[in-house]
Amino acid sequence: MATDRPALPLVYPAGVPRELTVPDEPLTAALEHSAQTWPDRVAVDFLGGTTTYRQLADKVARGAQALLDLGVQAGDRVALALPNCTAHVVAFYAVLRIGAVVVEHNPTYTCDELAHQLADSGATAAIVWEKTVPALLAGQSQTSVRTVVAVDLSADLPWAARFALRLPVAKARRTRAAMRGPVPADVPLWHELVGRTAPIDPAHPAPAPTDVAALQYTGGTTGTPKGAILTHHNLVANAVQGHLWTAAVPGTEVVYGVLPFFHAFGLTLCLSYTMRVGATLVAFPNFDPALVLAAQRRRPGTFLPAVPPMLDRLVTAAENAGADLTSFTYAISGAMALPAKTAARWEQATQGLVVEGYGMTETSPVALGNPLGPDRRPGALGLPFPGTDIRIVDPEDPDVDAAPGERGELLIHGPQVFQGYWGRPEETAEQLLPGGWLRTGDIVTIVDGYVVLVDRIKEMIVTGGFKVYPSQVENHLRGMPGVQDVAVVGIPGGDLGEKVVAAVVMAPGAKPVDLDAVRAWCEQRLARYALPKQLVIVTELPRSQVGKVLRRLVREHVLTLAPTV
Repeated sequence: MATDRPALPLVYPAGVPRELTVPDEPLTAALEHSAQTWPDRVAVDFLGGTTTYRQLADKVARGAQALLDLGVQAGDRVALALPNCTAHVVAFYAVLRIGAVVVEHNPTYTCDELAHQLADSGATAAIVWEKTVPALLAGQSQTSVRTVVAVDLSADLPWAARFALRLPVAKARRTRAAMRGPVPADVPLWHELVGRTAPIDPAHPAPAPTDVAALQYTGGTTGTPKGAILTHHNLVANAVQGHLWTAAVPGTEVVYGVLPFFHAFGLTLCLSYTMRVGATLVAFPNFDPALVLAAQRRRPGTFLPAVPPMLDRLVTAAENAGADLTSFTYAISGAMALPAKTAARWEQATQGLVVEGYGMTETSPVALGNPLGPDRRPGALGLPFPGTDIRIVDPEDPDVDAAPGERGELLIHGPQVFQGYWGRPEETAEQLLPGGWLRTGDIVTIVDGYVVLVDRIKEMIVTGGFKVYPSQVENHLRGMPGVQDVAVVGIPGGDLGEKVVAAVVMAPGAKPVDLDAVRAWCEQRLARYALPKQLVIVTELPRSQVGKVLRRLVREHVLTLAPTV
């Protein structure tokens, strides 16, 4: 399979580069450069606790030596299970500095979820939130973890806030209980290790660009999570691509870290992009609109990577509080489709822009995006990032390109494409084709020169021999009066193969709809074979950590129910 750029009818506006030169350096080089260029600029702001680039580089150097003292070596996998905080940034770069491999985990995982991923990666050390320590220790015997270090989240707060937590009042007790947890006496504390350790010798070997930097576990929305192997080169490439795309002025941006750093989207936009452009990262332990608005008053943001529900909730909170969001010049939305209504609300509230991006864990993660300008196309994935090539192929035979204007599976080739799945050569061979082309499993087409998502192959419904794309049905149903949200899935349907089922969340105060009304609404734009044959009213839809609807779980729920309508 050749890697020559296919002759696709893509339209690139002026100012959007097609080519890319990736610096021959590890991911840690960007932090070192920013510390030299802007030593006194605030690198991280965590609930008012600030750390300059000079201080951050020093903490990373001390954390790196602390890891060496604990016996961690280059190539070892080190698990991080932390909320967003300054310590997360320090630990991330400290692990990378010694050539070890970061393995990010959700700090709220259960014992079984955490033990499975730890065992799969072969991690030998773990730096985890105090409240995660019990879950890790309970399953430690199933893993290779021999060193556990705990992180006191409150240690990253400003001095006054730390002092307030010790006050004998109810609010302080609630906040302390939310941030801290019991830790056995033999488990060392990260901040104490970093505070008492001398910085690493600057001559200590840095990782090579080709070295593995991270094992990033896929979301597991369609099966068991797998560890995507990402090199320093992959992550550096995606940070550089993001810089070119946003045209950020180095040393000026204030990026709001509301996305979890343990997710690929948050990792790249908050942990690596920010360091490359010398931005101030305002980190939030969880997404709370009130916390965001408080930070906006203290340190106004300029750039917000987010998912659509976050944008909606922030605008609503700002409207209710009379808060000003106009400092945000741009936002990038990902992980799910950006509704036109959400985009319009955000742009009206900020007088800035919001555009969609597209990617996967396997692409570090961003591969396509809408231009940040008047050429953006709401509802489209956009255009391949600089240095990124795409093909649209027959899903049954990826060697055959789809005819012009036809739908097909999206293939991606570029410097951000991963190296394969950790310990899973067969699944790697299925996903990563000869020549480095990644099968995305997404069906797309090109409309007016922009790539548009149709749906995922694994979630496509085949009914009566016809193919139904759930997102098309969902997009139409979201415009139905009274409907707040919807997920469409297929379940066994006898002679039909599958039948289309709509799980609907009603808007507050709205009267529940019935199947006849839903079908009548859908008939306006959809073929009869795509009309839902069953309706389920639910109070909420299951979502991933970044808010993506988990259709697999919706389908499992529907299968447990008798037809309700």
